[in-house]
Amino acid sequence: MAMTPSSLNESKQSSEIELLSCPVCYEPLIRKGPPGLIMQAICRSSFQCKKCYKSYSSKQTYLDLTVTAGLKKYVEVKPVGTELFRRSFMSFIYERGYRQCFKRYGFPGPDEELKMAQDYFKSAEGGVLVDVSCGSGLFAQRFAKSGTYSGVVALDFSENMLLQCYDYLKRDPMTLLATDLVLVRADVSRLPFTSCSVDAVHAGAALHCWPSPSNAVAEITRVLRSGGIFVGTTFLRSSPLTPWIFKPLTEKILPSQNYFREEEIEDLCTSCGLTNYSSKVEQSFIIFSAQKP
Repeated sequence: MAMTPSSLNESKQSSEIELLSCPVCYEPLIRKGPPGLIMQAICRSSFQCKKCYKSYSSKQTYLDLTVTAGLKKYVEVKPVGTELFRRSFMSFIYERGYRQCFKRYGFPGPDEELKMAQDYFKSAEGGVLVDVSCGSGLFAQRFAKSGTYSGVVALDFSENMLLQCYDYLKRDPMTLLATDLVLVRADVSRLPFTSCSVDAVHAGAALHCWPSPSNAVAEITRVLRSGGIFVGTTFLRSSPLTPWIFKPLTEKILPSQNYFREEEIEDLCTSCGLTNYSSKVEQSFIIFSAQKP
């Protein structure tokens, strides 16, 4: 039986409510405010966990769904790499020279990287996509503009990156502030989504920045629906094109960072329950995809 427009709308609103969860206990959030997975609606709404009663509210530009949201005395300091990207100067320079430097390592550029990701996401079209570690919104904005997904969540732990993303969005208010796009502050190792609620997860140039990639990928697996797709890009420690004479050097210099060999990335995805791994490599650049069974 075909669904009526009203039943489709009710189904969409229900899925939006069930999507967001408490990062403490993963229970769906009770929402008070206008419906819709758009910034204007989210920023006018308040949320509360139905189990632990912890409350969450927006910062006018993004919704803070971290475990520490609302705390007044406790301050948690993350690893140096994480704290660096919380600085305002990093959010300012990210698209003003910093990201452009990736080309020397084989990254083809945002537009081509988007096309490559979209090819992997074919089966997730029409669903909800989460862009984790979205930074200044370089890809989240492109995913939203494509009109391919019913909703796009731009997620990052850095407050300043999300503010920078919002600043970029304000420059094109007619097309983006009314689009199914929402900014969320959250920890990739504690994703504020109910289990099996997300159709696609994208992580552009992010894997090497995570304090615990294994915890993050396990979380991504948890929130993906059956058949959901995870696509990521990162820097390889070494690639098939790396001259053999340099490989021992890179193995010694980079192991303390989260730079991987390709087989390590595949092993990580497999150990977290993902299947159908595939990848493309260009110099130190890798884009990979894996699917939840």
